[in-house]
Amino acid sequence: MSTQTHVAVHAAPATELQLPKDNRVLGLWVFLAGECAFFASLIGTYLGLHTATLHGPTGQQIFDLPLTTIATLILLSSSLTVVLGVQAMQRRDARGMQIWLWITALLGLFFLEFQGYEFYTFYNSGLTLHTSAFGSAFFTLTGFHGLHVLFGVFWILLLLFQSVKHGINEERTSKVFVMSLYWHFVDVVWVVLFTLVYLAGKVG
Repeated sequence: MSTQTHVAVHAAPATELQLPKDNRVLGLWVFLAGECAFFASLIGTYLGLHTATLHGPTGQQIFDLPLTTIATLILLSSSLTVVLGVQAMQRRDARGMQIWLWITALLGLFFLEFQGYEFYTFYNSGLTLHTSAFGSAFFTLTGFHGLHVLFGVFWILLLLFQSVKHGINEERTSKVFVMSLYWHFVDVVWVVLFTLVYLAGKVG
């Protein structure tokens, strides 16, 4: 009896999928290092131009912190849901993983909807890419981040399609884990943008 219990206890962990440590993960870290440099250059440009508003609106005048805070909380919540998806994947719980990844994709789309509404509002308030250097720097910086979120959403949907069609295996474990690292990176970048662009801009 005790021998069987002992064997069962030690056999259980073998049923879980292990997080990968292959070249995909290393390749993603190299890619993210380049992305850090890319966003650092955009942020530096924005910080150098954010006061060059000419006769257009300033960030202090048009930024809507309550709206942007809601969008930020939505995006940060997606970091939690993607973690829950990865954990479900490790347990070989395909349905649980798919549910959490669907929620992550939806949260990403909600964030993009908020950003689209914000851009539309700013445009109607007189801020465009051509209004001022501030406008150009702002839309370029936040627009590129939005494109990264959109790419992440399409990546998640592709992985969901593959998991529904083929299930979970070691190959897809690696892909989902790499995607989750990318998604966390996108969220961290937004926290930086929210702090340096919106909070600092609203304070003036």
